[in-house]
Amino acid sequence: MNWSQLFTSAVGKKITMALSGIFLILFLIVHAGLNACIWANDGGVMFNEAAHFMGATVVPRVLEIGLFVFFLIHIIQGIVLEIQNRSKRGIGYAVKMGNRGSTWNSRAMGILGALVLIFLVIHLSDFWFPSRFGGLESMYIDTASNQIVPPGTAGGKEYHDLYGEMQHQFTQYPWIIIVYEVGVIALFWHLVHGFQSAFRTLGLTNHKYINLIKGTGVVYSVIICLAFMLMPLSFYFGWIH
Repeated sequence: MNWSQLFTSAVGKKITMALSGIFLILFLIVHAGLNACIWANDGGVMFNEAAHFMGATVVPRVLEIGLFVFFLIHIIQGIVLEIQNRSKRGIGYAVKMGNRGSTWNSRAMGILGALVLIFLVIHLSDFWFPSRFGGLESMYIDTASNQIVPPGTAGGKEYHDLYGEMQHQFTQYPWIIIVYEVGVIALFWHLVHGFQSAFRTLGLTNHKYINLIKGTGVVYSVIICLAFMLMPLSFYFGWIH
């Protein structure tokens, strides 16, 4: 299979969906881990420092470009496969294994993917674009004591206050929380099917391991999505400050 077939043939499209999906699965671990810094309950010091590292360091920025490339590949191939599957009355991009029937979320991957895409666009416009292109307030952190200090304090370093923006959005606009919760629920069901489907597509169809992969996918999806669901709720209910 050459490079053009990898993006144009039926099998190639499934492989690129699987590979891009696995990359995005790994990204969600990093993203959830970074966002979990809000629970340090230190006024956003750890979170803003971590966000600054991800935005100002060369390697994460290069990986960020790769992330957007994989997002585009996954979205485009997903749309194409969904159209093809509907025309053929298919159920998704997993390699068939002779199993009887299918789960509802495997049949609804297109709808779930569309909801996740809408959620992603809102998320980027709320937080990623302001953090990269301006529009956020500043926070000054003393590099020695790791404490928030007033502007102009000796030893104080300026950071984008992404934590403050999250706090503002999630405490002042309850409808945003609803959108996020719905988006994360859609992400959960998308991941539950997509996790095991990606590995099946890549040829891991041994019955000895497939149940382990399914179980791992469910546990992964629960942990990641529960973390994302609790973040806006933590701000709204004042569990962190």
